[in-house]
Amino acid sequence: MEKYLKNKVIFFNGDIITMKQGNPEVEAVLIENGRIKKVGKKEELIKNEKNIQEIDLNGKTLMPGFIDSHSHITALAQTLGIISLKECESFDDIKRKVKNYIEKNNPKEAEWIIAHGYDHNFLKEKQHPNKNILDQITTKNPIMVVHASGHMGVTNSLGLKILNIDENTIPPQGGAIGKIKNTNEPDGYLEEKAFMEYSKDILEFSDEQKLDLLEQAQKEYIKNGITTAQDGITKEKEFNFLKLASLKEKLKIDIVSYVDIKESADLITENKEYVNNYKNRYKIGGYKMFLDGSPQAKTAWMSTPYEGEENYRGYGIYKDEEVKEFVSKSLREKMQLLTHCNGDQAAEQLLKAFENEQLNDKDDNNMLPISTRPVMIHAQTIRYDQIERLKKIQMIPSYFISHIYYWGDIHIKNLGKRAFKISPANYTKKQNIIFTLHQDTPVLEPNMLELVEIAVNRKTKDGIILGKEEKIDVYEALKAITIYGAYQYFEEKEKGTIEEGKLADLVILNENPLKIDKEKIKNIKVLATIKEGQVLFAL
Repeated sequence: MEKYLKNKVIFFNGDIITMKQGNPEVEAVLIENGRIKKVGKKEELIKNEKNIQEIDLNGKTLMPGFIDSHSHITALAQTLGIISLKECESFDDIKRKVKNYIEKNNPKEAEWIIAHGYDHNFLKEKQHPNKNILDQITTKNPIMVVHASGHMGVTNSLGLKILNIDENTIPPQGGAIGKIKNTNEPDGYLEEKAFMEYSKDILEFSDEQKLDLLEQAQKEYIKNGITTAQDGITKEKEFNFLKLASLKEKLKIDIVSYVDIKESADLITENKEYVNNYKNRYKIGGYKMFLDGSPQAKTAWMSTPYEGEENYRGYGIYKDEEVKEFVSKSLREKMQLLTHCNGDQAAEQLLKAFENEQLNDKDDNNMLPISTRPVMIHAQTIRYDQIERLKKIQMIPSYFISHIYYWGDIHIKNLGKRAFKISPANYTKKQNIIFTLHQDTPVLEPNMLELVEIAVNRKTKDGIILGKEEKIDVYEALKAITIYGAYQYFEEKEKGTIEEGKLADLVILNENPLKIDKEKIKNIKVLATIKEGQVLFAL
């Protein structure tokens, strides 16, 4: 694949998946000045055309660039600048990793040391570390180790002191502070809102470092065929980061931000030029709201208790009236709202808030007057009866379907039979409701082809089929990361399919996912990623 394309290029002699309705067979695609000019037979496309660069696909597959419907690109950039704990299998591994970093980098006394990526479910100890474990690493520096989910973390004794957390500290609503058994003494563990609030200001990079890390983060998306990415929770720090990258023209792919509706809503009123309008590849797409945690950590808000628990169902972050006000705000302002809901009770809270708006609709037509295409992010344990209510709200569920492979066995333990209906993509399809699929990077790598394989096979790490009836076919999974992703962003006229007039956002694969063994889709290689006619990545 040539790394430099001319203004006018024709692709031919390969499988071309247009993702257009019915996926009609196409022999060739002609692009010009970053847009798709024509599709059809090669001879007809090049007739009367001059100075065309011909790209022979040699039997490879061309399809629309992948669209990331939910992730956190600034968070990925940040994790690339800190210690990775993804390979750690025990407390000893964590201690060794962090000690090695200290020995190599010799940080100043009292400088924060941050590590990311441990998962208590897969540690030998089957639990979170605590301050006593981290104190064994060092007592001269505050330490924060962040869970792979990004929803919790642990700090050492010095960290607790610097953060002013002691036995009298009251956790914020929707969060928890861990305690040593039978005492009020904090043990270093911070969960959900407590973790997010106390950890938000402990890591800072220079502008030059930020831009370098963002370039590395973009490369991770680009090498996986992604041409549009998301920053799924944008506060002032993240906005300033992305605005800087936009002003300096450092963005190679489109990035869409969703502003924290609770803490950072003013960003929208103060930056109208970015709202629903790309400026050097960056735009604000709407608001983001969190309603609960994650099922593998048992902080997702369920309607019935977790397995083995008498009453514990997880918990919500906001009261019903607060959620209703946030929903009303988004609709008044005609802004899209993305809402994190993992548990079915969190989903219920969100649905009722939107249904309340319907009841108050003056037109009394039982439909929201203007579709802002609200999105239920993750929607992992949403029930069938709740899915049937999505259509009237015109809400899009975006499933974190890769949980099936990575944490499916944990979900069976935590949720029992409920786990087999997690991320019910096929039932959603049967209701004729558009849905998208995502990897929630940096929780997982932005590997979209792996995501497709998981959606099609629904197999856990232990080989259990987690809900055979919820399998979807390969083409439907591809729609969820192309045309449906474009629809979620109100960009279906510009992206998501290969057809005349749309942006030349394309990906070339070494195999056709529609023809390969369904259990080998994740092995398909991205050979090239093209954004508006420019090659961003090529093997």
